[in-house]
Amino acid sequence: MSHGKQFTLYTHKAGPNGWKVAYFLTELGLTYESIYLDFNKEEHKAPAYTGKYNPNGRIPTLIDHTNNDFILWESNAILTYLADKYDTEHKFSAITADDQYRQLQWLLFQASGQGPYFGQAAWFIFYHPEKVPSALERYHNEIKRVFKVLDGELAKREWLVGDKYSIADLSFISWNVLGTGPLAPPDYDIAKEVPHFWAWFQKMQARPAIAKVHAEKEAVNKQ
Repeated sequence: MSHGKQFTLYTHKAGPNGWKVAYFLTELGLTYESIYLDFNKEEHKAPAYTGKYNPNGRIPTLIDHTNNDFILWESNAILTYLADKYDTEHKFSAITADDQYRQLQWLLFQASGQGPYFGQAAWFIFYHPEKVPSALERYHNEIKRVFKVLDGELAKREWLVGDKYSIADLSFISWNVLGTGPLAPPDYDIAKEVPHFWAWFQKMQARPAIAKVHAEKEAVNKQ
């Protein structure tokens, strides 16, 4: 079976974890086709998807057609795979053994400390049938906490690992977009409260590859 693109990315029009993978594919100059699963139709839970691609019934899932149609899911595992296999010059990934563990540290923090809490904030803000003030307060406070952790580290250095922009930094972008936008805690001046985080986030959004993917996302969501 021939493919016009090097990768197929199973993703979602709004889901931040899929766009995270699109960022890195674009940074690397790799070609991909996105298949946007319709969550309202539960396409991500259908046996055709869970049985063949992702048993967890989530997005993203990446298929690498140049590596025997290798299938991988979990966004930060995908970032690590792409870095190991396609970033051979380490333009976007750690070089030394110590920095590789620091990179893993931040990828795990993003996956366990940012994504789930920001996701719960989204649930209680937009989808929960009742307004639960205590839950909203909890998850808004978690957004502030995560931003504060990042701000403290970025007060010491420009980038999280190895004095350069890497997948450790990139992994946070798509959830940062939500945390500083529709999920932002009320009456919270992000630029004032966490200025090092804010400057870092603005630098990443200004990157051509990131801006290109944001434009792609905007276009897809207008369809």
